[in-house]
Amino acid sequence: MANDNNGIFSDLFIAVGNPIQNVADTLGEGFNVATSIAQSCVNLCATIVTSTANAAIQLIQSVVTGITSAITPKK
Repeated sequence: MANDNNGIFSDLFIAVGNPIQNVADTLGEGFNVATSIAQSCVNLCATIVTSTANAAIQLIQSVVTGITSAITPKK
């Protein structure tokens, strides 16, 4: 009799535990996907900021070069 009870409880724990484990696994995978998407967004934002900064620096350099050549005495 004792073995039958252990089997019933074991079956019950398995029946309840498997769906809970599946939900936990799904949530973990969802978290990994969300983290990956967030990392991609951070990388994209960093690329945009870097590109914008580089373009601004090039524009400033062009303006400075233009002003310098305009005020430099001609020979």
